Amino acid sequence: MMEENDSTTQWSAPVDFSERVDTLAFDIMGDLSFGKSFDIKEPGENPLKEVPHCIAEYMQFYYPMCRSPLLNLLVWLKPRGLDRLFEMATPPPVDRYTHFVHSSVTDRIALQKTQASKPEPEQRLDMFYFLAEARDPDTAAVAYEEDELRAESSLLIIDGSDTTAISLSGIFFYLTGDPGRYEKLVTEIRTTFESAEDIVHGPGLLGCDYLRACIDEGMRLTPAGPSELPREVLPGGIQIKWEHYPAGTIVGTVPWAMSRSPEMYGDAEMFKPERWIVNESTRVTKEMVATMRAGFHPFLSGTYSCLGKNLATAEMLITVARTLHRLDLRRAQGSTLGGGSPELGWGATDPKTASVRGCLHITAKRTRGAVQEEGLRSLGARDTLTLVLIRHHCAGKEHGLFTLFAGTELR
Repeated sequence: MMEENDSTTQWSAPVDFSERVDTLAFDIMGDLSFGKSFDIKEPGENPLKEVPHCIAEYMQFYYPMCRSPLLNLLVWLKPRGLDRLFEMATPPPVDRYTHFVHSSVTDRIALQKTQASKPEPEQRLDMFYFLAEARDPDTAAVAYEEDELRAESSLLIIDGSDTTAISLSGIFFYLTGDPGRYEKLVTEIRTTFESAEDIVHGPGLLGCDYLRACIDEGMRLTPAGPSELPREVLPGGIQIKWEHYPAGTIVGTVPWAMSRSPEMYGDAEMFKPERWIVNESTRVTKEMVATMRAGFHPFLSGTYSCLGKNLATAEMLITVARTLHRLDLRRAQGSTLGGGSPELGWGATDPKTASVRGCLHITAKRTRGAVQEEGLRSLGARDTLTLVLIRHHCAGKEHGLFTLFAGTELR
């Protein structure tokens, strides 16, 4: 985009980055989980380019079964003939995703065996490596058998390629729909850092309070996991809102509903990052923020909280900051894509709420600082432009948000 439009005064044509962000997020996941990029973001034919699209259908197909009260019966029947029925009923995209996971893990297991004789620093130390090398602390036995490694790998693929993207989708949707708060964030970023290259994880970035507030507010309004988070009641039962639930009961809360609780947030439907910053002038007290955070768990909480939350937070901080330092963004004039609309039906009619269907078109232009910064670089410097669309999968539907991440590699 910067190569196509090097102007600091003229806006680019509206851009659809749906495919590009899918492939970018997927390749990053490949690097982290399997130690190699699948290179589906590169031009040219690649049969793996369809895999990100298969993930949504995979989730849509299996979600009802995983939440079924008959789940235990289904698991019991699988080796007793139900597997064959599943094979006949499984949609082709789900089959292709399953095959991708199986072949990726098979290849990675083979590499794990061949590199076992090498010193650890010379091995591929990706997430799979640590799963494969995990040992039971009591028996020193292998912690994960092969079928368990395949299941864990599928989880890494889905979580690693969608959840951070979903959060970024919400953040940019609401920022581009609120020019005043967009400018406030841009001012904080561009006055804190002289160049996009200075934006790395550290005290400077972590000190951008308004940036972090915008990220929290975007995650609140666009939960990465909008469905209920099931938990089994332990022996002795539990009391929830004056109702007793016996042991073994499955209970859960829905982040989408909790994040819009007027009791918790007041003007819950409004994008208002200021609610997360203690400030006497805005009448936000420490107690108010503590109350909201008690019900705000974008990465879950307790024993089963997200292990990658620090990495995901750093990725979002850097992506948003570098994007807005390098580029001015706005929604395409006249475009109503991205938000709700009457034709989408009940629950999806509000144009100010990120929709789970459709896409948001954004135009961009270079900032003057980005042009000056580019002129100061040596000819040998590695510089990449990544055009980013964030896809939001929710109940098998697709929501797109388009933005740009311009700069060198994440650090």
